[in-house]
Amino acid sequence: MSNHATSSFNVTGWDQTPYDDGVPGPVMGRATVKKTFTGDLEGESVAELLLCQADAKDIKAGAGFIGSERVTGRLGEREGSFVMQHWGVIDGDAPPRTGGSIIPGSGTDGLTGITGAVEISVDAEGKHTLTLDYEIS
Repeated sequence: MSNHATSSFNVTGWDQTPYDDGVPGPVMGRATVKKTFTGDLEGESVAELLLCQADAKDIKAGAGFIGSERVTGRLGEREGSFVMQHWGVIDGDAPPRTGGSIIPGSGTDGLTGITGAVEISVDAEGKHTLTLDYEIS
């Protein structure tokens, strides 16, 4: 049986450092990002992201990220943690493209056995939403 969860999230911490300084071309960085979630998923997370931005002054010129993120909290009636890996690409005024997966075997406690798909969206007002389509075996 597949489950669907939607939660808003806020970024509560962002610590970014460059890792390819002084090289011509896009800006490359690494960031530790912290979030809080409200909705079907209630909790917090910490993520490590690798970032690329074509123009440091204009994110719409092209940007992308890949990340691994540990989420801890309550999903439905279950509590525990899991890891998701996800990515996103920004290209001009087009809506960002995102995708990802919950890593099989990463669930703990009440979320042991969780697997599924991840999507992140940002609306015109800047509200962030995480959508999970998941199963727990």
